Amino acid sequence: MATLQKIRNRGPLLVAVIGIALFAFVAGDAWKAIQPHQGRQDIGEVNGEAISAQDYQTLVDEYTEVIKLTQGTSALNDDQLTQVKDQVWQSYINNKLIEAEAEKLGLKVSDAEIQDVIEQGVHPLLMQTPFRNPQTGAFDKDMLKKFLVEYANLGSTANQLPAQYVEYYQQMGAFWNFIEKTLKQSLLAEKYQSLIAKSLISNPVSAEDAFAGRTQQTDVLVAAIPYSSVNDSTVTVSNDEIKALYNKKKEAYKQLMETRNIKYIDVLVTPSEEDRAEVLNEVTEYANQLATATELANFIRTTGSVVPFSEVAINKAVYPSDIATRIDSVKMGEVYGPYYNQADDSYNAMKVLAKEALADSIQFRQIQVYAETADKTKALADSIYTALKGGADFAKVAEIYGQSGESTWLTARSYEGASLDADNAKYIKTLVYGNKNELTNLELGQVNIILQVLDKKAVKDKYQIAVIKRPVEFSKETYNKAYNEFSQFVAQNTTLDKLVENAEESGYRLLERADFRNNEHYVGGVKNTREALKWVFEANEGEVSPLYECGENDHMMVVALDKINPAGYRNINAVADMLRMEILRDKKAAKIMADMNGVSSFDQAKGLANAVNDTIKHITFGAPAYVGITRASEPVLGAVASKSELNKLTAPIKGNGGVYVMQVINKENNAEEFNAKNEETTLATMSTRYASSFINDLYERANVKDDRYLYF
Repeated sequence: MATLQKIRNRGPLLVAVIGIALFAFVAGDAWKAIQPHQGRQDIGEVNGEAISAQDYQTLVDEYTEVIKLTQGTSALNDDQLTQVKDQVWQSYINNKLIEAEAEKLGLKVSDAEIQDVIEQGVHPLLMQTPFRNPQTGAFDKDMLKKFLVEYANLGSTANQLPAQYVEYYQQMGAFWNFIEKTLKQSLLAEKYQSLIAKSLISNPVSAEDAFAGRTQQTDVLVAAIPYSSVNDSTVTVSNDEIKALYNKKKEAYKQLMETRNIKYIDVLVTPSEEDRAEVLNEVTEYANQLATATELANFIRTTGSVVPFSEVAINKAVYPSDIATRIDSVKMGEVYGPYYNQADDSYNAMKVLAKEALADSIQFRQIQVYAETADKTKALADSIYTALKGGADFAKVAEIYGQSGESTWLTARSYEGASLDADNAKYIKTLVYGNKNELTNLELGQVNIILQVLDKKAVKDKYQIAVIKRPVEFSKETYNKAYNEFSQFVAQNTTLDKLVENAEESGYRLLERADFRNNEHYVGGVKNTREALKWVFEANEGEVSPLYECGENDHMMVVALDKINPAGYRNINAVADMLRMEILRDKKAAKIMADMNGVSSFDQAKGLANAVNDTIKHITFGAPAYVGITRASEPVLGAVASKSELNKLTAPIKGNGGVYVMQVINKENNAEEFNAKNEETTLATMSTRYASSFINDLYERANVKDDRYLYF
């Protein structure tokens, strides 16, 4: 069980490594080519190969179980599930792309290679498993082998073990299968990337150039005429010029999927003054009751407080900030409040019950006792407890019952601020208030736990406080009023033109969104808008949707479809404004450069009309220079400065924020010494990053189709 806890402790890091170390994970045979079958609902395809909604859900469920295991939680929230779905989908696509290319190139990952990686034990995925040497922190293949043997023998011993241990081995077995399959796919992706990366050459010459570009620093005098100094009205841009630039840059405006331009109204329902008064009245009444209330956990729960009652004293910082700042000014045992907190729009009351010096970290060990009946469990626990009290070796007794009995640390952050049920609260209280080396026979439902506290560290002042915190929420009457008003508006404005014409007059703000994609999850960033999203991609231009209730039951929305942007090259009208600005800038630059021609000194340059000047220090070839006088990032300045002679004025330079002339006044190298091997390694790493971008090209050619919005 300690192994499982190690996984959970490393959970966030493990998830990150899984996401970074490989293009994707492979979740069993479901990743294999899926054969068409009757009644199939396909949610997408890649390279002509479809995946069904059912198989996709299987993959989502499998990965969800891994995340739940690593995080030690029983369920994921909506945002986490959304992230999992996207990860699974992207993983599926990337795996299929890599598999197709690997097959063409004859790239494979053998079982022997997998075993070799496990023997070496340095792969990032292995380093995040619980199979690690406790002394060195390194991956321990022997620990893994021991577990795999035990797992393989589980079938013959399952009847002899408590159900919780059988479940543990099954969870761990599934976890390792996940890691192993992920490792295989990761190695295949690494092979492909390495092949591409090695086509990008790094050599001593390029290493020297890269080093100089990074370490050579230049100080310059800069004079500039900003583009903003030239009035737009003095420059004309023709439609022919826009068309010519569009044709030149056409490939940059290619989109791989159909998008939609939408207009929508999002109504957020907010509490009325009557609602506020009602919450205040309730908190006032509860505050009066708090003075004499007993069974505080139940009482606080009945108040609807969003801050759970803790059976043990906890760190001040765990409480909401408005509570924490008032703790020391409130007398022990007195009720403070009600008061209003603007930060979270809540009414509050509190009663400080205790201030205690308690440990933040507790070392303990335990033996879990479980038998067929409650009576047998109690009898067995009493027997074990008596034996330990009589001097029996804790670890040896634990081993008899299939447990390690090894010590572990409980930190306050694992329980402070959490809503604990009665059994968990009892367990935590026993550890927090238990004395060192004292044995406790703790009865928790159908299980007994023999606990022994071994050590306590980091003693801090902690507080037990009964908190009533009630956010102000709208009433049913308030929602119904808003709904009826908005419903009437929607019924009277059934076309896009009417929506545009009447929204503002009716008190509604009409919002716009261009290039809305079907792989997005929310309309307007509002949760639970999947039905609205589906409508957008089924509607015709100019149509208006029904009224949708969405968000956390606090939003209402209506959507209008403005324009359908088909896959392929974007219409010139959609990018015309951007192209016009680019042409406008180029024409302004040409005009300014003509005015600067003939300037032979820096003093002459800074004396030009509309010129601004500054001194910029420590610019390099490898990094853009930020120029405060034009408020622009200018990569070109570093490149020109590195090649310019000392005290010589440059020719006019067209930048992002204006046209510049420079005069180098100093060049020096930083203290870093050149190391050819290190520089070549850095370049090789950069090449690997560039190689990873090849996946985008593969994606473009794979005719990826994503219809998940229809089902998920």
